[in-house]
Amino acid sequence: MGTLAMASTLFLASTVAAAQGAAQGPPGRWDLVATERTATYPMWLELLAGPPAGGRLQGRTGHALPLAEVSITGNRATFPLPSEPPAERPGRVTVTVQGDSLTGEIIRPDGSKIVLAGRRAPALTREGQPVWGETIDLLAEGMAAWRPRSSGPNGWKFREGELANTTPSVDLLTREAFTDFILHVEVNVPPSGNSGIYLRGRHEVQVADDYGKEPHSRRMGGIYGQVTPRSLPALPAGEWQTLDITLIGRRVRVVLNGAT
Repeated sequence: MGTLAMASTLFLASTVAAAQGAAQGPPGRWDLVATERTATYPMWLELLAGPPAGGRLQGRTGHALPLAEVSITGNRATFPLPSEPPAERPGRVTVTVQGDSLTGEIIRPDGSKIVLAGRRAPALTREGQPVWGETIDLLAEGMAAWRPRSSGPNGWKFREGELANTTPSVDLLTREAFTDFILHVEVNVPPSGNSGIYLRGRHEVQVADDYGKEPHSRRMGGIYGQVTPRSLPALPAGEWQTLDITLIGRRVRVVLNGAT
């Protein structure tokens, strides 16, 4: 990763979340909280009944990976822990569902354990056009609207109306949480720079030095590891670029330098 600067026109506007769904059993989408020793962090899980049964799991880092060898019996599901590249001896995931609550664990090959607790994810269905709230300028008060994601080196500073990052550094989070929003951000990516913008802390819009390259889900403007853009209108390193991102329910639109 290299230095990343973001202009002071960064803003979000939010609406309220949808109500919980009424589905039963393991199949469905689940918001998870993972506890590993003293650390807690979010994950998410999607289980599909099939046949064959399948789904995806979003771990602590990276992007959602497909599940294989999923076994669903009653209110219980088990499957190997997916990884990239695939592990020769993968861990094992077991989850049990009671209504809209989920409990479970990940057992790694070395015997260490990650405890899982979850709730069935909101349906996030939307009808009609959104009614947006007031525009929020997240840089109006410098660093006041932000917090580091975890302990460790923090290379983020506010200078001359910009958020600037030097590595090594932890991620930066907004203190306020948002569900649906329109995000306008301006970025200046250095040569070989690699960063990203997480939507709801889950789906990453890639930010990287990808001028002149072919579109890819892991390149500028892609939804990392999940959605490849139609085009890649990235500008050369060192030039300011604009991203306009609209996230409504489970639908996202990314406009990079004016191109959707």
